[in-house]
Amino acid sequence: MFQEYDVIVVGAGHAGCEAAAAAATMGSSVLLVTMNMHTIAQMSCNPAMGGVAKGQIVREIDALGGQSGIVSDKTMIQFRMLNLSKGPAMWSPRCQSDRVLFAQEWRNILENNKNVDFWQDTAKEILLDNGRACGIRTSLGIEIRSKAVVLTNGTFLNGLIHIGEKNFGGGRTGEKAATGITEQLLTLGFESGRMKTGTPPRVDGRSLDYSKMEEQPGDEHPAKFSYTDTKPLSKQRSCWITYTNNEVHELLRTGFEKSPMFSGRIKGIGPRYCPSVEDKINRFADKDRHQIFVEPEGWDTVEVYVNGFSTSLPEDVQYAALRKIPGFENAKMFRPGYAIEYDYFPPTQLKSTLETHLVKNLFFAGQINGTTGYEEAACQGLMAGINAHRNVNNLDPFVLKRSEAYIGVLIDDLINKGTEEPYRMFTSRAEYRTLLRQDNADIRLTEKGYEIGLADENRLNAVRKKKQEVAEIIAVFSNTKLTPEEINAALEEIGTATLREKTSLAQLLKRPQISIHQLSEANLTVAALLQEYGEDSIQQAEINLKYDSYIEKEMLLVEKMNKLENLSIIENFNYDSVTSLSFEGREKLKRTRPSTIGQAARISGVSPSDISVLMLFIGR
Repeated sequence: MFQEYDVIVVGAGHAGCEAAAAAATMGSSVLLVTMNMHTIAQMSCNPAMGGVAKGQIVREIDALGGQSGIVSDKTMIQFRMLNLSKGPAMWSPRCQSDRVLFAQEWRNILENNKNVDFWQDTAKEILLDNGRACGIRTSLGIEIRSKAVVLTNGTFLNGLIHIGEKNFGGGRTGEKAATGITEQLLTLGFESGRMKTGTPPRVDGRSLDYSKMEEQPGDEHPAKFSYTDTKPLSKQRSCWITYTNNEVHELLRTGFEKSPMFSGRIKGIGPRYCPSVEDKINRFADKDRHQIFVEPEGWDTVEVYVNGFSTSLPEDVQYAALRKIPGFENAKMFRPGYAIEYDYFPPTQLKSTLETHLVKNLFFAGQINGTTGYEEAACQGLMAGINAHRNVNNLDPFVLKRSEAYIGVLIDDLINKGTEEPYRMFTSRAEYRTLLRQDNADIRLTEKGYEIGLADENRLNAVRKKKQEVAEIIAVFSNTKLTPEEINAALEEIGTATLREKTSLAQLLKRPQISIHQLSEANLTVAALLQEYGEDSIQQAEINLKYDSYIEKEMLLVEKMNKLENLSIIENFNYDSVTSLSFEGREKLKRTRPSTIGQAARISGVSPSDISVLMLFIGR
């Protein structure tokens, strides 16, 4: 009935979709197995993509040739660039999405890829052959063979939903949990744990009074995620902000005795940076209000997502408290919020390719690795799909360094440090964030994506053109000087010091008060120059000119660290033979199995003296 596939991807969430699309685009035959064909790429939580650091990840996915940026651009209803008051390393794109269109667009992309087949069923077991994954057995008892398997099970592995004192099995509301995989992996020697996440109630937007809320419109000139020719928004829908109050908090407290979180029924650890509303009012009792973001779920629906009100309290308590929020006095609830517990596998059991140490050609991606967020899941799926394809074709692993991408930071953190709570990406996690900006993801990664067969030639040509334009703008700005007579009047108007002698445009641009477009408005020569170039190239050149000393300093740090990254450790290195290692260091190294000295240095519990011993032992 079934052919043998190159790659089977289990789960069709954000990780599974990117994994399937990547492997198939690169030439592998792919079977995407999902419990429900109608929930492919479902936005289970809030209908949005991007945000602080997450937006950088979406742009990196796009730069490599992934699909999340394209899907986001085609289905967004609002776009905002966050943190524009800060430096460009902090600028982060975010969009509000149409939940239905997002899933529909992803399904179209997958169905239009001739190398992707689908099967609606539940994977119950991984088929093994001499320590290698070689397919799956489904709940119908069907065996499907493959050369590699990628698990992207999300919250479905032994998922348990909690609403007040009620709990029932499920991976998402209305969908059953997946069993069998965890139990099998434990018998193979894997370690597992439990995590928790939650979601807020959904309400009827027609029942809300927006006059009592603060409007949050999109950007006046919206940008986009993808470096391809997707179109920016011509119209947008607003989001809204309101706040809880003491009355809301008191009503929520009446349900604490029935709270599964406070009663101990929930054992899993939830996301630190996205706590439930009951957790917020319990931990921050001194706060008399908390922000609520009111987010529309699409162009043509009245359903509204109540961001900031995630809860697993009894539904009657949720409803009563919700109606005390300004603007929600007559709110009608579509469904209550709930918490969900699920199995995950500590990611220290993975290689940097996301292949497991214990079973060859078995890859984990997404929430199974202890992460939270669509973007974190999607980038893991992309990398797992790439490496599954490369494995079955006997090609070298594709790994991104911490200095090359936020994706590299995320995977390196996971495999070397592990996580005991849902991992979320922040700009602060990246030591080279001046280099890893959202504006230059294409310059950093598109050539790599092209070399592995994922990004197409159009993308490569576009990035080469951008690099050439940036170099031309920088050269002209460095060599063109203005006299005091030409620019002083404009400088006075801007509110910055006037010139006493001829000064280059590049030197003027280093002033924090001056932007490249202000120079353009002040001088016809600059205006004529910039008319020849695209906005992306102009912005890139401005950042490079304005922050060149910071960029250069960070690149020197990267060069220094790369010396350690390039010192490889053989896969089956015998750490027990190195008697000078500390006991803790030896145990951590044996468990994590780093592939380079640089990775070893970032493992918690491995000391600098352990690294010195290792370097001496391998002849360095």
